[in-house]
Amino acid sequence: MNSQIKLALIDDEQLILEGVKLLLSNEKNISVCLTAGNGQDFIDNLTTLPSASFPDIALVDVQMQPMNGFELVEILKEKYPDLKIIILSSHYKSSILGYMVKLGVSAFLPKNSDKKTFIEAITTVSKNGVFFTAEDHQMLFSYMNSSSKKKSLFEMEDELSEREKDVVKLICQEYTNNEIAEKLFISPRTVESHRQRILEKIGAKNTVGMVIYAIINNIFSLERI
Repeated sequence: MNSQIKLALIDDEQLILEGVKLLLSNEKNISVCLTAGNGQDFIDNLTTLPSASFPDIALVDVQMQPMNGFELVEILKEKYPDLKIIILSSHYKSSILGYMVKLGVSAFLPKNSDKKTFIEAITTVSKNGVFFTAEDHQMLFSYMNSSSKKKSLFEMEDELSEREKDVVKLICQEYTNNEIAEKLFISPRTVESHRQRILEKIGAKNTVGMVIYAIINNIFSLERI
C-alpha cells in the first residue's frame, strides 16, 4: 500500500498498548496514531483530531471500564460509520462473534494471535473491509445453524431480489456506485437506493455487515477477495 494505515489502540491494559505499539514499530505500512486506556477517553480524543490524523482502523478491547468494548463499538458505529473496527479479546466465542458481526465489526482476533495473523488482519481490513480466519468461518457458520440466531443476526423483511444480489456482489468487490451503475446499466442514484434498501432489508449497519451477509448466504465468497 502506498499510504500508511493509521491505527488507534484502545485497551485498559498498558502492557497491551505498549506491546502492540512495539509489535508494529517496524511495519512501514502501519502507524499507531492514537492510544487510549478506555472508551470515553478515545471518543474525547477523536473529537480533537485533525482529519489528516484520524485513524483508519480502531483496535478495541472488549473488557474495559467504565465503558466496555460493546458500548464503545455501538457509539463509534453511530458517530463514525466509516471507521473500521477490529476487536482484540481473550473472550473468543461464537455468540460474541455473532453480536460483533451484527454491529458491523471488521475482524475479531483473540489476544493470543500470532504476529502474522495480526498484521494480515490489519492490512486485509484496510483493503477489503473485513477479515475472517478459518476459525471465524467455522464459529460463524456454527452460530448460524440455528435459525433463531440467524434471524437475530439479520432480520430480513423479505428476500433480496436478483438485482439487489447483483448490487451486493459488486459492492463486495469494492466497486463504486458509478462503476456499479455502468455495469448494471442503471443510474448511480438507483444504485444508492438499492444500497440503502439492502441495508434496511438485512438490518446491517454498514457495508461490512452487507459483505458478511453475502458470505453467510453464499452470495459472495471470500476466496474472490
